[in-house]
Amino acid sequence: MERGETIPTTRWPGWLNAAALLIASWIAIAAFALQVRTDADVVAVAFPPWWSTQQVFLAAASANAAIVRGTALSGLLVVRPNDNDGLAQLRKAGAWLIIDPQAVAACVAK
Repeated sequence: MERGETIPTTRWPGWLNAAALLIASWIAIAAFALQVRTDADVVAVAFPPWWSTQQVFLAAASANAAIVRGTALSGLLVVRPNDNDGLAQLRKAGAWLIIDPQAVAACVAK
C-alpha cells in the first residue's frame, strides 16, 4: 500500500483573528462617533486626498455650502451646507465623508 502525498495546509495565525476583530470594532465605533447629527447646521466634509486645495474649495462652493473654516488637512473643510438638500449636493460635488466637526476638531485643528 502506497502512502498518498500530504498536501501542506496553511494555517491562519491566531493573532490575526484578534487583529481583524480589533479593526472591525474600531471601524464600527468610528462610524457611530463621527456620524452627523440630524440637527447639525455645520459639518466637516472630507474630499479625496489627492485633490488640491483649490479643487476642494471649488467643490464645496459648487454645492452652495458656506465655508466656515479650513483644517490642517487640505481635503477636509468645515462647511455650512445649503438648507435645501445640502448634504446630497456635497456628495454629488465629490465629498467622501460628511462627519460631525466636533468629533474631529481636536485632531485636525488648524
